[in-house]
Amino acid sequence: MKHKIHVRGIRCYSFHGCMEEEARIGGHYTVDVTIDTDFSKAAASDELIDTVDYCAVQQIVAEEMGIRSKLIEHVGQRIVSRIKKELQGILGLRVEIHKLSPPIDGDTREVSIVIEA
Repeated sequence: MKHKIHVRGIRCYSFHGCMEEEARIGGHYTVDVTIDTDFSKAAASDELIDTVDYCAVQQIVAEEMGIRSKLIEHVGQRIVSRIKKELQGILGLRVEIHKLSPPIDGDTREVSIVIEA
C-alpha cells in the first residue's frame, strides 16, 4: 500500500540569504515535509519501529535549517539527502521551505521552494 506522512509547519529561525543583513539578523521560515511510505505494518503492530519516525524528520529539518546557506534551494537539498539517507521506508519525498517576509521590494508574504524526490 501507499501511505503519506505529513510533517507540516516546522518553524525555524534561520540565517539564510545572499544579503549580509540576512546572515546577521536572520528570519522566520516554515518547512513542510511529505513522505510517501507503506505503514501497513505499523498500522497492524502499533510500533514506532514499523514506520517513519516524524520526530526524526523534525530533528533533521531543524539541524539543517541551523546551518547557514545563501540559498534555500541548497538547504532543501540537504534536508532531502539526509532524510533519504537516514530514514527507512521512504518511497517518495516532498520538501517545501517557506521564507516568510523575504527582504525583496514590494509587499511579499513569502517565497518557497519545493523539491520532490
